[in-house]
Amino acid sequence: MNLTAIALLVGLCVGSFLNVVIWRLPLMLERQWRRQAEETLNPDAPAPAASEPFNLARPRSACPACLKPIRPWHNLPVIGWLLLRGRCAECGARIPVRYPIVEAFTGAVTVLVVSHFGPTLECAGAVLLCWALIALAVIDFDHQILPDIITLPLMWTGLLFSALDNVRGGYVFTTLADLQSSVFGAMAGYLSLWTVYQLYRLVTGKEGMGYGDLKLLAGLGAWLGWQMLPVVILLSACAGAVIGILMIVFLNRDRQIPIPFGPYLAAAGFVALMWGQPLIDSYRRVSGI
Repeated sequence: MNLTAIALLVGLCVGSFLNVVIWRLPLMLERQWRRQAEETLNPDAPAPAASEPFNLARPRSACPACLKPIRPWHNLPVIGWLLLRGRCAECGARIPVRYPIVEAFTGAVTVLVVSHFGPTLECAGAVLLCWALIALAVIDFDHQILPDIITLPLMWTGLLFSALDNVRGGYVFTTLADLQSSVFGAMAGYLSLWTVYQLYRLVTGKEGMGYGDLKLLAGLGAWLGWQMLPVVILLSACAGAVIGILMIVFLNRDRQIPIPFGPYLAAAGFVALMWGQPLIDSYRRVSGI
């Protein structure tokens, strides 16, 4: 089995796991926040009775409509959905087509990254980064949150990964960014959007974005280095503006309804990862810098 086939199989399996993360993690956070709020508002209330664990591993995957557990062979990425023809085997309820789309997309991205970087340490880091970006993009699209449990480890692992570039006193490993670029990238990524956030709030009295966006850009800066931040910011801002305008004009979306920025940051981060340097080089040639 060649490297591309292995990358595809691994990507499809990871995509299936990402579907679990995308669905369950926001519910887990909501339950945690509600429990903390109840403890704060009613500190003398008796502790709630123990309930069935709900996390990424338990309970088993089940149909949301009939709650029947999903058979293992129906959980096969993409193939399981096709075998079921998009419906639950027990009750016939529709299974959203987004599940196989996320699986297939994760598989395709994994193959693209592996083909681009080859079997290197850079490839391992790039694949992990892309998997995290996919989960964050879909969660933000659904719930307009970028969970700290993903964004903060993303930033710290980016810094740690960049530190491997100096292991054993020489440049034994090649990483996506050297340690200095990574540290400054994390700092600049956070502070750049923090400045925009504060200026917008000062002028309008409203919050233009959440702190999750700041942490996500800090994570991208840690992985890719400060040199790639202009590419990420420019691409995400342009994409967000264009798509936002199109949604207002053609879909009559209310201007007051916030648009999640995380998916645009994630997409721009992927473009910068794969083709950031060629884009910078092309810009320099055109502008004569």
